[in-house]
Amino acid sequence: MYRLIRQEGRAKRGELTTVHGTIQTPVFMNVGTVAAIKGAVSTEDLEQIKTQVELSNTYHLHVRPGDEVIKKLGGLHRFMSWDRPILTDSGGFQVFSLATLRKIKEEGVYFHSHVDGRKIFMGPEESMRIQSNLASTIAMAFDECAPAKAEREYVEASVARTTRWLARCREEMKRLNGLEDTINKHQLLFGINQGAVYTDIRIEHAKRIAEMELDGYAIGGLAVGESHEEMYHVLDETVPYLPADKPTYLMGVGTPANILEGVERGVDFFDCVYPTRNGRHGHLYTNYGKINLFNAKYELDMRPIEEGCGCPVCRRYSRAYIRHLLKAKEMLGMRLCVLHNLWFYNTMMEEIRDALDEGRFAAYKKEKLARMAARQPD
Repeated sequence: MYRLIRQEGRAKRGELTTVHGTIQTPVFMNVGTVAAIKGAVSTEDLEQIKTQVELSNTYHLHVRPGDEVIKKLGGLHRFMSWDRPILTDSGGFQVFSLATLRKIKEEGVYFHSHVDGRKIFMGPEESMRIQSNLASTIAMAFDECAPAKAEREYVEASVARTTRWLARCREEMKRLNGLEDTINKHQLLFGINQGAVYTDIRIEHAKRIAEMELDGYAIGGLAVGESHEEMYHVLDETVPYLPADKPTYLMGVGTPANILEGVERGVDFFDCVYPTRNGRHGHLYTNYGKINLFNAKYELDMRPIEEGCGCPVCRRYSRAYIRHLLKAKEMLGMRLCVLHNLWFYNTMMEEIRDALDEGRFAAYKKEKLARMAARQPD
C-alpha cells in the first residue's frame, strides 16, 4: 500500500509498504541486473550503504541461471540473501535492445538469446510467470519500449499493443498470486506508460492504464535518445494523468540532476546504471560534481574521495590508493568506487526526503544543482 505523506508542488514524499518492508520515497533503486551489483558489491555492502530496493532483470535471470532454478532455491531474496524489497524489470527493454532476429506478434516476442543463441518466446504471461518464479516484491508489466524517435504510426500501434499486454499481465498476475506453490503471493504489479516523445499519445496511454488500478505506474521509453529537455517535457505533460496516490517510477534515469528534476515533477522511484558503470571507470560523484581518479593530479592525493563523506570508502581510503588500484586493474579499485557512488546516490535520496519532510525541497534542489555545477575544490 502506498501512502502519500506530503507534497511540495508536484514533488511527492511517500512510502510504499510491501511484504518485504516499507520503501521510503523518493527512492533510488540499486541496479543488480543478474542478482548482483557489478563491481563485486555484496549484500552486506548494500545494507551498509543504505540500499532500500535492489533491482534485477527478468530477461537476464531467465536466460541464466533460469527462473525455475531460482524458484527451486526459494526465490530471488533467498538466492541472493537479501531480505529487503526487490523490483524485477519485465525483460521487455532487453528483448528489444539486446536480442537479435526478434519477431513481434500479438501473443508476444520470438527472439534468440544473446547468451547462447537459443530460441526464446516471451509474452505478458511468460514475463509474469518468470517474475512470479523469481518472487520479487514488485513485478513490471511486459511492454514494448519503442525508440524515442520512432514514427508516430509505429508508436501508436506499439502503445495499443502494450495496453493489451498490460491487461493480460494483470490477469496472469492475479492468477499466479492465487496459486498454492507461489512463493510471494503478495507480488505487486506496476504498469508502464509508453509513447516515445509524443505527449498526446503519452497522456492518452496514462489515462487508459490509470483506470486499471495497478499497484504503481512507471514511465518507460525515456533516456533512450531524446534530450533532457524532451524528457522533462514528457514528464510535465504525463505525470499529472497518473494516479497521485500510487507510486510513479521513471525507468532508467539517471544523473543526479535528472533525479532532482524528476522528483520535482512527481516521480517516486528511479533506477540507473550510471553510479555503478561510472564507478567502474573511476568516475566518482561528489557534491561538487564528478571527479576522474585516473587524472594524474590524484597520484599523491591522500584525501578521501570527498571530504566529509560518511561512506565506508571515504572513511578509510585515499584517492591516491584507489587510483593506484584502478591503474593496476585490481578489482578492489572498482568495488570501492562503486560503493562510494551508490552511497552518494542513496544519501542524496535521503536528503531529498528530509527536504520534502521539512517543506524545503525547492531550496534544496537549487542549492544542490549549483554546488554540483561548481568546480571540485582541489
